[in-house]
Amino acid sequence: MIQISGLSARIAGRLLIDNASVTLPAGTKAGLVGRNGAGKSTLFRIITGELAVEAGSVSLPKNARIGQVAQEAPGTEEPLIEIVLKADKERTALIAEAETAIDPHRIAEIQTRLTDIGAHSAEARAASILAGLGFDHEAQRRPASSFSGGWRMRVALAAVLFSEPDLLLLDEPTNYLDLEGTLWLEDYIRRYPHTVIIISHDRDLLNTAVNAIVHLDKKKLTFYRGSYDQFERQKAEADELQMKAKAKNEAARKHLQSFIDRFKAKASKARQAQSRIKALERMGTVAAVIEDHVQGFTFPDPEKQVASPIVAIQGGSVGYEPGKPILKRLNLRIDADDRIALLGSNGNGKSTFAKFIAGRLRAETGEVRIAPGLKVGFFAQHQLDDLVPTQSAVEHVRRRMPEAPEAKVRSRVAQMGLATEKMDTAAKDLSGGEKARLLMGLAAFEAPSLLILDEPTNHLDIDSRNALIAALNDFSGAVILISHDRHLIEATADRLWLVRDGTVANYDGDLEDYRGLIVGGPKSKDDKARVNGSDEALSKADQRKVNADRRASLAPLRKKINEIESLTGKLEKVIQALDAELADPALYEKAPAKAAQRAKERADAVEKLAAAEEQWLELSAEYEEAMAG
Repeated sequence: MIQISGLSARIAGRLLIDNASVTLPAGTKAGLVGRNGAGKSTLFRIITGELAVEAGSVSLPKNARIGQVAQEAPGTEEPLIEIVLKADKERTALIAEAETAIDPHRIAEIQTRLTDIGAHSAEARAASILAGLGFDHEAQRRPASSFSGGWRMRVALAAVLFSEPDLLLLDEPTNYLDLEGTLWLEDYIRRYPHTVIIISHDRDLLNTAVNAIVHLDKKKLTFYRGSYDQFERQKAEADELQMKAKAKNEAARKHLQSFIDRFKAKASKARQAQSRIKALERMGTVAAVIEDHVQGFTFPDPEKQVASPIVAIQGGSVGYEPGKPILKRLNLRIDADDRIALLGSNGNGKSTFAKFIAGRLRAETGEVRIAPGLKVGFFAQHQLDDLVPTQSAVEHVRRRMPEAPEAKVRSRVAQMGLATEKMDTAAKDLSGGEKARLLMGLAAFEAPSLLILDEPTNHLDIDSRNALIAALNDFSGAVILISHDRHLIEATADRLWLVRDGTVANYDGDLEDYRGLIVGGPKSKDDKARVNGSDEALSKADQRKVNADRRASLAPLRKKINEIESLTGKLEKVIQALDAELADPALYEKAPAKAAQRAKERADAVEKLAAAEEQWLELSAEYEEAMAG
């Protein structure tokens, strides 16, 4: 059991956790959630003893072993399998001692203990973990120095999983995994025999792998049983009850205050008034539920719709060196309204294919037809390094709009979802999520007809990911998506393409079928049919076509909703301006007729605003119902 009692902690003078308490039963698999910057990673540092607390305590079972992924990935010349095996320090020490021990009793003790901890099957277990994270037998024998930073972080994750600590702490473990590794990790955590706490913004991971949620909000910790979806429902119900309690409290306070105000000056009621004052003091207030505002995303619709197919490939191959194609036998077509998610393990060529479609790699063989006027927007996580560290978001956008007035430049930055106070912040001082928003906005700057997003969610919290889903579903162009976030794929993609065995092919199963392939083997004999896109799975293809047709048919409705939103914004500004004018007493003295006219204009604007809001509600409900259907 883990018990956190009255915990308070500061970082650089800022209070992040204030008198927070929570208890986790042994064996709990808990997701630690909260907005970016709330203090989740700080709490991990407190649990491991790395950070001192201002007040309170963290109580762990005696001799409990804590494990977390090392901040620096291994880069030695040792083979991966050896790095992972050495993570079990007891096994390593016992094997070393066994080589030099001469006392028969001690030798017997060592061998008994090695048997107890499963030392003789350790290499098979380490190999299984590495395989689950994407390393085949040959890769496991290669030195860590031959891998890139992201792959080395997988080795660090494999090492901590192999050591099997009593308390496993994982901070955004899927950020350096692909979808296949994420699915494997979900299954591994669900079966893990000890306590796990995961910081993650991956909704499916939090729905699949955990049985509790710990919410860090407003400097407090709250424990919820169940998955993330269950947590959301419980929190919504709790918020609703709190709002009702606040309304009831305010009504009672108002009633008491009214009595006090009426009778405190009357001698006959003075004693009663005094008792009411004391009752009012004792009553206290109920805090309002304050919802943090999440900045949205806006992808401008293409200025001109490009005719389908926007990309057609026949017998294509592509690679980085002549004569050594990474992908070949490419026979694919992308239409103007396609929503395609690329599946396949890292290293199979997903990013290569994305660069090819984006025009950054040329085909070695085959025929590639690109629709005239096609604009492609391309976002990839590694491009975060392309931002000029000393330049602000406004400066990055101004380079694209050198002749535009300042107000228009800042309006464009606002559309990217960056708050006003962050617009002039240097890129190096922006958070990972803010950098991702800026880079996505720059990728879509020219209103592309095809948007390619390679792992767009790594630095986004759950609410920001939901905002990205909404923006992609509102975007009228085509989308190609590479992501380990299953929820994002399921909510936005109509087609699945599998990158495997040196080619890209249609996959007619869904993500549950694909999950079965990754963690439990094929679910049925139809696996080959799903991968090669045969006619046996036409129902799924038909459904995706229906989804695309539905999105196209709803485009006029979405456009009307946007027009009404623009109108309501203008009417609100008109009303604010009229209110300011009507608030001037001099207007009524110097120009009473003008004052009457302004009052009439205000009444008309209020009436139009009410009608527009009512129409917006009706059309929005119609749109959501149509999308859900």
